[in-house]
Amino acid sequence: MEPKYKRVLLKISGEALAGEGKFGLNEEMLQEVALQVKDLVELGVQVAVVVGGGNFWRGRTSKSMDRATADYMGMLATVINSLALQDAFEANGIPTRVQTAIEMKEIAEPYIRRRAMRHLEKNTVVIFGAGTGNPFFSTDTTAALRAAEIEADIILLAKNIDAVYSDDPSINPNAERFEKLTHKEVLEKGLKVMDSTAASLCMDNNIPIHVFALYEKGNVLRAVKGENIGTLVK
Repeated sequence: MEPKYKRVLLKISGEALAGEGKFGLNEEMLQEVALQVKDLVELGVQVAVVVGGGNFWRGRTSKSMDRATADYMGMLATVINSLALQDAFEANGIPTRVQTAIEMKEIAEPYIRRRAMRHLEKNTVVIFGAGTGNPFFSTDTTAALRAAEIEADIILLAKNIDAVYSDDPSINPNAERFEKLTHKEVLEKGLKVMDSTAASLCMDNNIPIHVFALYEKGNVLRAVKGENIGTLVK
């Protein structure tokens, strides 16, 4: 079966990389992500990745720290995850580049849109680290921004939950599960797919979002083939 999308942006939460440990990096999860990305690369799909940093640091939960400082610390956490993913990808034979929005030339390329596009055209996976480089913006917003910049066909939102629900299903067993939504519904219902800045950016640029569970083997490939898993926002 042919892939439905030619160029995708895969957004992975930092928490998903922690596995059941909830903190730090789980090598089995890194390997699982690498194998799922390898399936896409072998199909000829161009893959960009944005990864969160919540497995190391969640600045928004800090009550005493200056918000901008907390956000910069979160950006550094995403770079740790980006390097870990690059290592896992390359160990599985996937050519990979890390580009960071805050310059760290000893360990990664600076983010340059045209260079990123060129890497993707050569079927090299590009991992975008350090968020947008600005405080007050989440990695969800980074995903929406980079997807628009590289002209991605879709954002694949790989989370540690299998779909979008009206409420937290682990707390409320009667939470409604959604198969399809519009960007407007996500904003109006206040659904926690992405934050409102990211959702608005996707709506304005007509970028669909596919939400699904990262921990289920083969889900990334299923999403790229257009299979009916998780929740599709368009």
